[in-house]
Amino acid sequence: MLKVAIQMDPIEGVNIESDTTWLQAMEAQNRGYPIWVYDFRTLALEDGRLFCRARPVILRQTVGDHVSFGDEVKLDLGKDVDVILMRQDPPFDMAYVTATYLLETVHPRTLVVNDPAEVRSAPEKLLVTHFPGLTPPTLISSDPVALVDFHQRHGDVVLKPLHGAAGSGVVKLKAGDPNLEALIEIHAVGSRDPLVIQKFLPAVSAGDKRIILIEGEPVGAINRVPPKDQVRSNLRVGGTAAPVELTARDREICAAIGPTLRERGLIFVGIDVIGDWLTEINVTSPTGAQQLKRFTGVDAAALMWDAIEARRTV
Repeated sequence: MLKVAIQMDPIEGVNIESDTTWLQAMEAQNRGYPIWVYDFRTLALEDGRLFCRARPVILRQTVGDHVSFGDEVKLDLGKDVDVILMRQDPPFDMAYVTATYLLETVHPRTLVVNDPAEVRSAPEKLLVTHFPGLTPPTLISSDPVALVDFHQRHGDVVLKPLHGAAGSGVVKLKAGDPNLEALIEIHAVGSRDPLVIQKFLPAVSAGDKRIILIEGEPVGAINRVPPKDQVRSNLRVGGTAAPVELTARDREICAAIGPTLRERGLIFVGIDVIGDWLTEINVTSPTGAQQLKRFTGVDAAALMWDAIEARRTV
């Protein structure tokens, strides 16, 4: 029996009908695993040992009354638990990066999913650049000259913050749009991070496919359709989930990236595919598992725990 700690945003606030972490936690409970939840801000490293303040939970599939807490305890994450799910949402800032450094002190003695060093080394919009030929034309830079040059060469583009999430800050610019330089300046006021500029893919109007991979193997997909005349299809900003089948191109993309994901210890991953092109590889807190189960019956959370159990018995 595995003992599980989940590093996540407050469980009291999750939408139990759509949240992927909730599905993962419920599956753990259904398997009889004791579960604790904790905030990454309570992590404390002392004399080579990593502790946190955590609360044991009992979960119920009841809207408005979905969780009960036991008394808060101090967990030694290197000794008291077998598995840590790192599931707090981005932003992928220095606090997030620091949490990966701390969790690295107990992994793999305590299995952290996903591997914290690899999460740190694989920001969503950067890992895709390791696979030329699978992605649309893309530039990552803070240099206004380089960004403007890319826009001039590729016409319609999408501009987004490198470490953004859930569609935040994503803007479409038409060919010749004069606002790019102003947008670069506005971004620079609040961040020193680079921007991503990518050739616009008209196929986004038909949807942005989220494919879930377990141990590098695709288990299913959902389509996220943007509102009319919008380019952002993320469910958190108004996109609508719909069933979809994997195409031959989808499987080609998964076959190309799967071995890398598996070797890096990225057990639970969600990739984004627009048309024939891979746009992101999500490794922090990928979503879509509840919608996949609803549409197809495929339970990505159960498959994830099968994979974790297999790793723990090796």
